[in-house]
Amino acid sequence: MSIIPSMLPDFRVRQRDYLLEISRALTQELDLEKLLARILRISIEMLAGQAGLIALKLPDGWRVASAHGIAPAFLSYLTPLLAEEKVRELDVNELNRMLKELTYTASMGLLNGTGLPLATHGQVIGVIFIFRNYPDLFTPNDRVLLQSFADQAAIAVFNAQLYGQITYEKKRLDALLDSAADGILILDAQMNIERCNEAFKKFYGLDDDEVTGKPHNEVIKWKKPPQGNTLEEAVTNGWPLTPNATLYVEGDLERPLPPPLPVGITYAPLLSEEGKLRNIIVSVRDITHFRNADEIKATFISIVSHELRTPVALIKGYASTLRRNDARWDKHTINDSLAVIEEEADRLSKMIDDLLDASRLQAGGLSLNHADVSLPNLASRVIERFTSQSPKHKLIADFPQKFPVILGDENRLEQVISNLVSNALKYTPNGEIKISGTARPDQVILCVSDEGPGIEAKDLPHIFDRFYRSTNAVKQTKGAGLGLYLARAIVEAHGGHIWADPAPDSGARICFSLPR
Repeated sequence: MSIIPSMLPDFRVRQRDYLLEISRALTQELDLEKLLARILRISIEMLAGQAGLIALKLPDGWRVASAHGIAPAFLSYLTPLLAEEKVRELDVNELNRMLKELTYTASMGLLNGTGLPLATHGQVIGVIFIFRNYPDLFTPNDRVLLQSFADQAAIAVFNAQLYGQITYEKKRLDALLDSAADGILILDAQMNIERCNEAFKKFYGLDDDEVTGKPHNEVIKWKKPPQGNTLEEAVTNGWPLTPNATLYVEGDLERPLPPPLPVGITYAPLLSEEGKLRNIIVSVRDITHFRNADEIKATFISIVSHELRTPVALIKGYASTLRRNDARWDKHTINDSLAVIEEEADRLSKMIDDLLDASRLQAGGLSLNHADVSLPNLASRVIERFTSQSPKHKLIADFPQKFPVILGDENRLEQVISNLVSNALKYTPNGEIKISGTARPDQVILCVSDEGPGIEAKDLPHIFDRFYRSTNAVKQTKGAGLGLYLARAIVEAHGGHIWADPAPDSGARICFSLPR
């Protein structure tokens, strides 16, 4: 018992130093792990203990957050014990009693325990538990000083936890901004750029340090007047009036390197509680695909309305002529008129089929019925059909002996060959159209070549695009620009590849490969 009188005076002398050190920790240390170790060291020294631990109360129960001088076997027993369901709901007094009993039993009466609850803002956040070899004998004044120490430690722990949570939220916000597909800018109240994310840097073409700090109107510049009010025009007119007053503007954004980028920009204000503008969150979306879709839709309407009107007008004209009561038509005239009607009806039917196929592709692809297919037989069938329709051309097939049979959809592959031959006939006034095949170890290649003017270099990258027709094609031939688009889709559905030979000997040559 002689140790107690000597400890307490020493404690009273040094308590101011301990409180001062905790105050320094409160302001200097925000790393929770280091802070807990520092508080535990001071606590063990102040209470003349041999070992100690700090347990924090988390949403899912108590957890040992820091320990010193405790045998690993005891700690490995204690950790799962604190995580048990019945322990999770214990208050700090019950926890202290449990730890004291456990300490006394485990040490066979040699050690006692002293617990200091950590509480702040009226809420217990943890407990400091010190193991020592003498009982708790503290005067009321000692207890006040100990609690003052624990309160200061609790504030330090709370601040470190809060700092850790803020750090985590910042990292999460950084990850969210940098993983966003849209460009994001954060402006201050003076409309200077505080931050930009990876997506904006990528499609704008400048690094972060070349964008951050610049005024908004030096970075967001429009090639021509956009649709909607610019940010500067809106602010001049009193924007924002309410926290939810989002602003949208759409146009072509100038970049350091051309071409301009079609974008839609949304501005969302962030206001303080007093209603003052703090920040503006700017979301910049690349709308190139949307604009292309609008252009395709306009092209579709233009082409289809024209291409459908022509056969319908011819069918109606010839049918109306044949029905005239004031004229008698000879058999030859009637047959010629009916032939035109039939030809235009077939053309109309093919165009409708192509449009339906294009719609199926947009909805999720073409369905294939696989079976053994002989490409030479398909080529011969296509040649036989087109020879009767075009006597000015010579259609030939050139395949080696024992050309391999492949697995594919016969009807769809015949559609591909027919589309390629039909294109060759359209753009070749007369001459030879050749369908040739080559067998390789892992694939077969089929080419359709003609003796026409060939494909211009500027058109080569686009000939397989939906509704694309070159300037010469629009002037010289009829069509909706779907033949090669559908041919590519069918070939790719078979696991193959289609291309146009950029430099054939003469005319044009389009080839496709299919796996064996």
